[in-house]
Amino acid sequence: MSKLSVVLPAYNEELMVGKTCRVLAEVLTEAKIPYELVVVNDGSGDRTWEEIQKAGERDANVTGVLFSRNFGKEAAMYAGLQAAKGDYVTVMDVDLQDPPSLLPKMYAMLQSGTCDCVAARRSSREGEGKIKSFLSNAFYGVINRLSRTEIVSGARDYRLMSRKMVDAVLEMSEYNRFSKGIFGWVGFHTEWLEFEHEDRCAGTSKWPLRKLLAYSVDGITGFSVAPLSLASVMGVLFFLISMILIVFIIVRTLLFGDPVAGWPSMACILFLVSGVQLFCTGIVGIYLSKTYLETKHRPIYLLKETSEETAKMHSVQPVKKQESAAKRRKDAHTAEKKNVYFPEYADKRHASERGEIRA
Repeated sequence: MSKLSVVLPAYNEELMVGKTCRVLAEVLTEAKIPYELVVVNDGSGDRTWEEIQKAGERDANVTGVLFSRNFGKEAAMYAGLQAAKGDYVTVMDVDLQDPPSLLPKMYAMLQSGTCDCVAARRSSREGEGKIKSFLSNAFYGVINRLSRTEIVSGARDYRLMSRKMVDAVLEMSEYNRFSKGIFGWVGFHTEWLEFEHEDRCAGTSKWPLRKLLAYSVDGITGFSVAPLSLASVMGVLFFLISMILIVFIIVRTLLFGDPVAGWPSMACILFLVSGVQLFCTGIVGIYLSKTYLETKHRPIYLLKETSEETAKMHSVQPVKKQESAAKRRKDAHTAEKKNVYFPEYADKRHASERGEIRA
């Protein structure tokens, strides 16, 4: 059977790593699916790495990857996809809000050959705050209007992909990553499964509203240049309005003179125009900053350690002791041979041991 790799980005998830690995192992073992679990520690400040190592000791199919610092979930997903060795690869959150029970069904659908990817989406937004739910729906509506890349509303990063699709995603090695857009941009036939979102078993969410808003801006600017077009359109629009106002002021001055009244409206107009200019400048600045970061060609992430390296280091230490013991035996054997063939060497060595010969 084809091997399944599960990529699990983790940040300060010491309470969930061990449990998630056990649940996944039970589900996949029961379904008789060969698997590996790739847990990426995104520079956690708690005992997440220690829990990953413990999970690896209990289950040889668990592999850990440790970042040198926190690079973000997108970088952790990319590192996990690079480390995955399976024929099929899935990405899911370590908090078990993505139900592992869907994996056997997703695996069977992919093996049938009718699709290249099986993705999961939320059937509803029950249990989510009204403001957060409204902003999420608004984001999907806006980005699908502005971008040619289709991003399904309620889509999760939880999806099972074929090796061809994974290789295509890895080809997109951009620094500013938005995986939902990347999955849609590379194409490949995708089937969708709906599921009921589950609550966290432990820990807290790492995605407050502020981070979600910043993430949505990354998504829009990463897969659409419509905001730049909007800035241009607004510039042309205000130019036309200013020309109309100039003609109006000239005609009014010629007909009725030049009264001083009207400065409040003028101040309001100046503030409005200045605000629009700053808004358009900000849009251009966002695109320039992303272009600047891409041109620096910095790595998406940096590794500090992997569980394979740790295991290799521990396995090498006993070998070194054996080598040193063997060296001591070899030296002793060489000394005995010198005693036999060179008696004067033996006399000097014994005298040195008795302290009769001084340096």
